[in-house]
Amino acid sequence: AVIMAMSSLGAAFILRMIILILWGADSLFYRPGVLRPAIDLPLNVKIRPDQIFILVAVTVLIVTLHLFLKNSKMGKAMRATADNTDLALVSGINTERIIIWTWGIGGALAAAGGILYGIDVQLHPYMGWNFLIPIFAATILGTIGNMYGALVGGFVIGVAQQMSTAFLMPTYKPAVAFVIMVLILLIRPKGIFGGSS
Repeated sequence: AVIMAMSSLGAAFILRMIILILWGADSLFYRPGVLRPAIDLPLNVKIRPDQIFILVAVTVLIVTLHLFLKNSKMGKAMRATADNTDLALVSGINTERIIIWTWGIGGALAAAGGILYGIDVQLHPYMGWNFLIPIFAATILGTIGNMYGALVGGFVIGVAQQMSTAFLMPTYKPAVAFVIMVLILLIRPKGIFGGSS
């Protein structure tokens, strides 16, 4: 897993440089010049139609992933491999194949996240780097290897970052995620769903 993680980082560097060479460093939009008026909701909440689409798409992805992991043979094999690789291997599960499939599905979900995020903001080659610390923080907070924990961790980190803008500059949002990550590592290294440390 460590080798694949390092390989993924290396591939990300290479792809980012290729993107810079081919398309440059200028920011792009899916629909330049198109105004997207917000819809007024109760409690002074405003949301744009494309943000509603993103929310629906993310919900569909989460439910689909949950059903896949819970009901399909591949999903059960993935959960077994995540729980205990040696026991899964003894049970006849091809763990190497499962790990490859897991990385593939993870990459597809990351791509879907990037596409959906790009609908709401401007696109630029470095946009993904801003999420590395919050992603690590959410994963550690929610317990490494726990999909539902990562979901809760991501929600907590996202809310904390947004609330911090009330008294900090928005550029400090990654620092908020970093502080939370350090505190979790010091207080509860296994995460909130990982049992006692």
